[in-house]
Amino acid sequence: MSNTPHTLADEFPGQMDAIHKLKVSNAEFARLLEQYDQVNDQVHLAETKIEPIDDLSEVELRKRRLQIKDEIARALADAS
Repeated sequence: MSNTPHTLADEFPGQMDAIHKLKVSNAEFARLLEQYDQVNDQVHLAETKIEPIDDLSEVELRKRRLQIKDEIARALADAS
């Protein structure tokens, strides 16, 4: 397991301007970004054992993070 946070800048290199524009113009997208950050923080805390959780819960968090990331990618593709 990686204990490196999956920041949006790492996950979407070169797209931070587009993310910012969509965030300020689309409240739903802004909420999606907040959800990503919250889940990503939870995953990072679990992976680093700062706030350990059971393996199944950690896997579910990672799946949720991936689902949100896919939604962000779709929104970015639709906006371009």
